[in-house]
Amino acid sequence: MTVTVDLPEPSAPSLAEVHADVARDARAFGVYARTGGWAFALKVARSVRPGGQAAGETPKISAKEFSELAGCSAERVMRYYKAWDKASDDGLVPLFEALAPGQDVELPDADVWLTYYASRSSATSERGTAITAAAEAEGIRPTKALEVAENPTALRAAILADPGTAQAARSALLDRLKDDPALQTELARDIARTDELKKAVASETRAADRIGYVRQIVENGQIRTPAGQTVDAPADLRAEAERHLSLLDELDGSEESGEWATEAYDTVKNLVAQAVEADPELRVQERRTKFYSSLQRVTKVFEELTLDDANDIYEDDMVQRLEDLQAAINTCITALRKASPAH
Repeated sequence: MTVTVDLPEPSAPSLAEVHADVARDARAFGVYARTGGWAFALKVARSVRPGGQAAGETPKISAKEFSELAGCSAERVMRYYKAWDKASDDGLVPLFEALAPGQDVELPDADVWLTYYASRSSATSERGTAITAAAEAEGIRPTKALEVAENPTALRAAILADPGTAQAARSALLDRLKDDPALQTELARDIARTDELKKAVASETRAADRIGYVRQIVENGQIRTPAGQTVDAPADLRAEAERHLSLLDELDGSEESGEWATEAYDTVKNLVAQAVEADPELRVQERRTKFYSSLQRVTKVFEELTLDDANDIYEDDMVQRLEDLQAAINTCITALRKASPAH
C-alpha cells in the first residue's frame, strides 16, 4: 500500500528574518525589473543640477561631481540625464526643476526606456542616427545594432564562425548594394581580384544564361535556332522546357543549380536541333542563314584590311593562302551559279 503524505509548501521568509542588505538588494532589483533604467535616471535627475542653474540655488551638484561620487564617467551620467530630459519634454516624467534630492516619483515602464536612452555617444551622431533608424525598421533594439557597429572585429568573428551570421551579412550587403554605387564598385573589384570568386561568378553567370534560355522558350513560346533564327517552338519542345524549368524553380537557395541548368539547357538545345532537322523548309532556311552569316564575317574582315604597308607584312605563305581562298571562292561561285534558277 502506498501512503501519500502532503508536505507543506515552503513559506517565503518574513522581512524580519531577512538580512537588511539582502532586503535592500531585493527591493532595488524589483524597482529595476519594473522600471529598467528609469530608476537610475531618477537618481541623476533629482541630484544633478540642470543647465543654467547656479550652484548656490540648489543642493544639486554638477554631472561631473556626481560622476566622481559614482565612480563613473560624466559622459555616462549625461546619457541618463539626456534620456530623462527627452522624456520630460514628452510629459512622461517631471521636469528637473520639479525634483528634489531623494524625491521618489512614479516611473514609466521599463519597455519605454530604450526609446529615450542612447547607451552610446555614437547614437547621437549622424552615423548612429542612421543605425538607430535601421534597427527600428528591422524591429530590434537600437542599442544592439550600435554595439555591433562599434565592434566590427566581433562582427567579423561571428561571420567567420557562424554560417547563420554569414548568411544574414550576405543578405544585408545585397540590400545595401542596390543603393550604394561605391560599394558595388569595391565589391566588383574584390571579385575581379580573387580567382575563386571570378570562377564562381563565371559559373553562376553561365547557369543563369542557360536557365534564361529555357525560360524564354517557356514564356515567349519561341526558339532561337543555332543560326540565329527565331521561330515558334513546337508544342512538345515547349512542354519539355516547362518541365525542366519547373524543376529549376523548385530548387531552394541552398541547392546548386549548375548541374540542373546544364541538363535543362543541353536537353532543350538538342530538341531545338531535332526540330530544325525535322522541318525541311526550316532546315534549308537554317543553312541559308548560316551561309549569309559566314559570308558577312569574311566580307567584313577583308573590308577592314589595309595594304598600305604591304611591303612590311609580305610573306609567301600569305599569298599562297589567299590564292587557295580565291580558288575556294571561285568553286563556291560556280556551284551557286549552277543552282541559279536562270540556269
